[in-house]
Amino acid sequence: MTSERTTGNFQFLQPISSQLVKLGTLAEHYFHADPSTSLIKLRQFSEILTQFHAAHAGLLPEPAEAQSDLLRRLKFERAIPDKVLDVLHHIRKTGNSAVHEGAGDHRQALTALKMSVQLGIWHYRVVRRDPKFSPGPFVPPVNPASAAEELQQELARLRSERDAALNEAQLAQEAAELAQRQAETASEREQREKEERAQWEALAQEVEQDRSELQRHLQELQEAATSQSANTRTEFVQTAQAASSSIDLDETATRDLIDQQLRDWGWEADSVNLRHSKGTRPATGRSMAIAEWPTKSGPADYALFVGERCLGIVEAKRYRKNISAAIDQSERYSMDFDHESSIGAWDGGYRVPFVFATNGRPYLKQIETESGIWFRDVRLATNHRRALVEWPTPEGLEAKFDTDRETAQKALESRPFDFGFQLRPYQKAAIEAVEETLSTEQREILVAMATGTGKTKLAIAMLYRLLSSKRFRRICFVVDRSALGNQTGDEFMSTPIEGPKTFGQLFGIQGLEDVKPDLETRVHICTIQGLVKRVLYTDDPADTPPIDQYDLIVVDECHRGYLLDREMSDAELSFRGQDDYISKYRRVLEYFDAVKIGLTATPALHTAQIFGDPIYTYTYREAVVDGWLIDHEPPVRIETALSAEGIKFEKGEEFEAVDTTTGEVDQVSAPDEINFEVEAFNRKVITVPFNRVVAQELAKHIDSSTSGCRHFSGPKIRFISSMNSSELGSA
Repeated sequence: MTSERTTGNFQFLQPISSQLVKLGTLAEHYFHADPSTSLIKLRQFSEILTQFHAAHAGLLPEPAEAQSDLLRRLKFERAIPDKVLDVLHHIRKTGNSAVHEGAGDHRQALTALKMSVQLGIWHYRVVRRDPKFSPGPFVPPVNPASAAEELQQELARLRSERDAALNEAQLAQEAAELAQRQAETASEREQREKEERAQWEALAQEVEQDRSELQRHLQELQEAATSQSANTRTEFVQTAQAASSSIDLDETATRDLIDQQLRDWGWEADSVNLRHSKGTRPATGRSMAIAEWPTKSGPADYALFVGERCLGIVEAKRYRKNISAAIDQSERYSMDFDHESSIGAWDGGYRVPFVFATNGRPYLKQIETESGIWFRDVRLATNHRRALVEWPTPEGLEAKFDTDRETAQKALESRPFDFGFQLRPYQKAAIEAVEETLSTEQREILVAMATGTGKTKLAIAMLYRLLSSKRFRRICFVVDRSALGNQTGDEFMSTPIEGPKTFGQLFGIQGLEDVKPDLETRVHICTIQGLVKRVLYTDDPADTPPIDQYDLIVVDECHRGYLLDREMSDAELSFRGQDDYISKYRRVLEYFDAVKIGLTATPALHTAQIFGDPIYTYTYREAVVDGWLIDHEPPVRIETALSAEGIKFEKGEEFEAVDTTTGEVDQVSAPDEINFEVEAFNRKVITVPFNRVVAQELAKHIDSSTSGCRHFSGPKIRFISSMNSSELGSA
């Protein structure tokens, strides 16, 4: 279905919200004389559009929520496509600069206008269930009197594209309207402009007056959505994701988006003003993405300079273009780079070490070759290209350049296994398998070792070797519970590794209480839940860690990564089940541009999906045969009448109920038939006879010949399901 636009770019949104139409129209009006105000109106437009989307998804309990908070929550819930988030954040940031600093020029306002129209089309397609809807070509605003040459060229291109889409009758009508205006007398023009000013002032007042009606409308949408089934709301989110694939940003808007992404991670970037042709050159103490840098084979879209050293070349493509193959163009620019800032020469004739390609779209694994930031380290011919989630920071890119992987790998091969403790043969074999794998391009590594075979000691020895040889600069050691994190930290701090010096004395270590590692930190211990919060649920997007914060992540007991540790409130982590948590667990690990090593006793399906098949396995049976573990006896199954039949209370039957918070006991009647299976014993229902019978049966299997067991004079072992059951619980 198509719809012809009567005036401006936002009229097609009238069936959805007159408020969106009015704000978009005001933004177009202010573009000519006041681009800063135009950006402010577009920020308001994007905020209301976000609220509409959240309400349709049933995720707008409070319309007054700040835009940054709402976007953060929608991102965490995966209720809005990443590419839509990127565009919304861009408009939010440029709008904030306009509000707080009075910033904003015509180029920025034009980009925001084009982005806002695309957002409106996306939203229309989603809520009206019309995936092929098109309102026609973008209507460029009136040329500002002081427009720069680049802006004039851009507006001329947009007009040419629009004129090409009009038929002869439409072109004739526009020509007649233009001729009529040109024929106006001075007094007629003055009267018309006076009437138009009054209309614009009235429109601005209407926007303010319509706020209460807007809130009522949003509340109705929210209530309607929450009354729908979960499947219906999921279908809405899936429709939004599918519709986002049709968002089409032109090359200029894409470059503005990439500029903002680079600025977010510490680079000075402005592809219009910071360009080689305008005299921009690298300078000590500055990290710059200089646009249109000349090479022998043509200008590179960006050259990334840290100080006066060129560390990267970037090829930028239009938003919907495939970018994996664009790395080839970046490689040619690297080979043809001819400037005194060149910092080396590598096999193949490369003169810039790192090459990138991007189209501004956020990384999505399902369309990996068409999204993310593609990267290759050209210093080694064996290095493969791969997709990054975000841009590296200047500090991270410089650290990557300073890491000599080949030298470090040779140092590992020649380094003796000499520690302050004795490694077992299988631990040494596991470390050797890891180091051999690190010499390849494999970046996900899994080591499977039976419980009790000393994975922590193995980790200490392995990390010592990797840090001492400078193979990695900063390691994140991930656990799934705070108690394990504290225990691991204690072991790192107390285990001698070089004479009396412990691992913690040799390398800077930070624990769970430290959210951000210091510059000198070499090992940072984190919980997976803490990483999820830092990456996916930060209070401020600016606090999100960079992808190069760590270059190695070691996940202990990685098969348990999906288990939810109650370190975060339900409001912070509203996981919809195990699959949802595994998804977030995987997203966080994939976020960092780091080698990942998983340590596990029992690989789960999601473990293999993330880390691949084990490169080394030491099983429980092998450990028993080798004498490192003692085999267990076959389990004894105890079955009672209650465990087989369960416990049943008929409707109206009286029983004692315990308030677990106060300990008070009340006599109550069953409101309906209540049944408890054995899994609920001592959790939801206390059964003293069952506990007594099980304990008596257990006593029969205790070896009374063992010293200290005959008279049970030592500490007693109690088997409980929870602390409450140990207090209430019985025999």
